[in-house]
Amino acid sequence: MSDFLDVSASITGRRWVGPSVEVSRAAEALQQATPLPPALCAVLARRGVEAAEADAFLDPKLADLLPDPRSLRDMEVATERFLRAVKARERIAVFADYDVDGGSSAALLIVWLRSMGREATLYIPDRIDEGYGPNVPAMQNLARDHDLIICVDCGTLSHEPIAAAEGADVIVLDHHLGGETLPPACAVVNPNRQDEDGALAHLCAAGVVFLMLVEANRSLREADVRGPDLMGLLDLVALATVADVAPLIGMNRALVRQGLKVMARRDRPGLVALGDVSRMDSAPNSYHLGFLLGPRVNAGGRIGKADLGARLLATDNEQEARAIADRLDALNTERREIEAAVRAAALAQAEERGLEAPLVWAAGEGWHPGVVGIVASRLKEATNRPAIVIGFDGDEGKGSGRSISGVDLGASIQKLAAEGLLVKGGGHKMAAGLTVMRDQLEPAMARLSELLDKQGAGAAGPADLRLDAMLMPMAATPELVEDIEKAGPFGAGAPAPRFVFPAMEIRFAKRVGDSHLKLTFGDESGTRLDAIAFGAFDTALGPALMAHGGARFHLAGRIEINSWGGRQSVQLRLEDAAPA
Repeated sequence: MSDFLDVSASITGRRWVGPSVEVSRAAEALQQATPLPPALCAVLARRGVEAAEADAFLDPKLADLLPDPRSLRDMEVATERFLRAVKARERIAVFADYDVDGGSSAALLIVWLRSMGREATLYIPDRIDEGYGPNVPAMQNLARDHDLIICVDCGTLSHEPIAAAEGADVIVLDHHLGGETLPPACAVVNPNRQDEDGALAHLCAAGVVFLMLVEANRSLREADVRGPDLMGLLDLVALATVADVAPLIGMNRALVRQGLKVMARRDRPGLVALGDVSRMDSAPNSYHLGFLLGPRVNAGGRIGKADLGARLLATDNEQEARAIADRLDALNTERREIEAAVRAAALAQAEERGLEAPLVWAAGEGWHPGVVGIVASRLKEATNRPAIVIGFDGDEGKGSGRSISGVDLGASIQKLAAEGLLVKGGGHKMAAGLTVMRDQLEPAMARLSELLDKQGAGAAGPADLRLDAMLMPMAATPELVEDIEKAGPFGAGAPAPRFVFPAMEIRFAKRVGDSHLKLTFGDESGTRLDAIAFGAFDTALGPALMAHGGARFHLAGRIEINSWGGRQSVQLRLEDAAPA
């Protein structure tokens, strides 16, 4: 594949990769067979959408994409046990993970049960004192006072804690990678069980919970009982799907599309309060879910009280919602400060160790376990390598890892745990958690690096910049941006389209804040567009474009609507550039 516009090394050192010959031909075929604009045809072709499927793809219907919940193993058993508890007014507890997916999953069950006139006990473990997933003391205590415990976004590997829940039945609704044996629960519904076919492996836990509620409502209808409104719960599913970085394909894409519409109605007090405190000033989109709302919901589990996020999402009280949202916003600010300190130390350590190995890792004394996952993400983004960051408290270290496309980190971490190099560990392809003793740190990381190298982790250079098409300023209209948004939502597994404006003249350049760059550019037609490059002065991009000296540049990035003073215009979110 040749370099797009002959850019083998851009200003930021990346190779530009355009569409393949096959994708370019498919885009031309779409242009000929549909009235869609060429830029949108390029986006659809990259997603493998053909002319006959274009209308359905641009307007996805959940009814068309929703699988039969009973295609998942144990679903019928789980639903029957759940409904039996509801009917008999049994005491139900929900044990959830402390992240957005866990909190959303718990809120789905609590809100559904409340609609049926039932209450549930919420239990979320403390990240530092208890760690991830069910633990023996917590499960024993819950079993004493409850008839049914539902573990959401956790539990698939929790054999001993689930066995300890004597006197109560346990249902697991999860999506994390399963082991060779399942825990002694009455049902384990998980598309990533080893005996599943993987067709729904992309679902997050909230997607699995939603499918159980679909099955529950179906069973209620058969008994002439009307179940709660499920469409109104899709805002919670959308938030979890995006925040957990689940790929936005198939059912997930439809869930998020519909969930954003539900969220725009501002019916859920917790999400309204959170949107207001995070200064969301436009209709919600996947960016808002992943970068404004998600981090704030997560902040409670990271450095505050673990159940704050789930309580916010489940509450129907506006005053309580505002109070919790304010608390989460303050915790998120505190989290950012802690993260910045750990990130600087981790990056310095990783650079000293070398950034070319198959695994980039760092470990430090007292690093807050609530931020090591975020810092691992930053290391991964900076190096295009799988990354692990570990915080030690005494001789025990708790860490988190993030992977790159095509490298299954969760499976490698599980292998390390099975080999005895870790106290415990698990996760999924792109993210994993682990606990390691100090004297095993070096051998564990060496072995993990070896396992990841076999998957090709050490072969990656700087991440290629994948581009969809060239675009001229005159074609970049608000209507085009709206058309392209119909091919979304964009995120994990469905990256937002990137376009190149070729050989542009820079008419205006200004540094904004500490590290951002604002530009105005145009071509011979006289059409001008504004651009913003966030963090441009943290790389070579800002200095190079500020000192343009009248030279022309190819400018690459994503087009978006900029609303200002009641007027809408197109803005380029500039990611990279190369001399023309």
